[in-house]
Amino acid sequence: MRQSTVTGGEQMAKKQFAIIGMGRFGSSVAKALSGMGYDVLAIDSDEQRVQEISAIVTYAVSADSTDEEALRALGIRNFDVVVVAIGEDIQSSILTTLILKDLGVPAILVKAKSELHGKVLSKIGADKVIYPERDMGMRVAHHLASPNILDYIELSPDYSILDMKVPGAMLGKNLKELDIRAKYGCNVMAIRRGDEMNITPNADDRLMSGDVLVIVGHKDNLSRLEMAYQ
Repeated sequence: MRQSTVTGGEQMAKKQFAIIGMGRFGSSVAKALSGMGYDVLAIDSDEQRVQEISAIVTYAVSADSTDEEALRALGIRNFDVVVVAIGEDIQSSILTTLILKDLGVPAILVKAKSELHGKVLSKIGADKVIYPERDMGMRVAHHLASPNILDYIELSPDYSILDMKVPGAMLGKNLKELDIRAKYGCNVMAIRRGDEMNITPNADDRLMSGDVLVIVGHKDNLSRLEMAYQ
């Protein structure tokens, strides 16, 4: 039964998630969502994986996600978001996504193993395709190339967001003096200082040691910015 919380005098239903596939990625997502207080249904055909996650999530069941009747019996269509985290078996990943779409699941996120796999998933109705291995590789590569880059998130094939630790060449300068938008075509969205996040940075804000800039822009422009402050 869906739980509710009361916020500002209004009753609001808590989101419910189902994660299919309890490999490293799926179990990591399930644990994170459970830790945030959400109801999570974990599904895997491997009984041992189900037992390992059962003490962490709200519900854990062993089921074949390519069996439409099995998913229907679990009430999968009642979940707000279903994450298909099936690893190596591309055929099962695609078939599971098709079944979820036919059952009317509101939002379907699917892990893709390759670009071609991702294209197929998008065509059959996945609301979002995620590439955890590729994205992690990209983050590690950017950090290795430029230690000031703390994180790198791809928004689309052309645009990304990066977290840049303020390098020595920027210390003591303000955003107006750096003129990042004019020089590199990137926008500083926020400045993180310790536990505080300034989401409306002023052009006169001077940068201090330990500050982190949250910057969005075209990949080519972000690369130029990285190279300039390596």
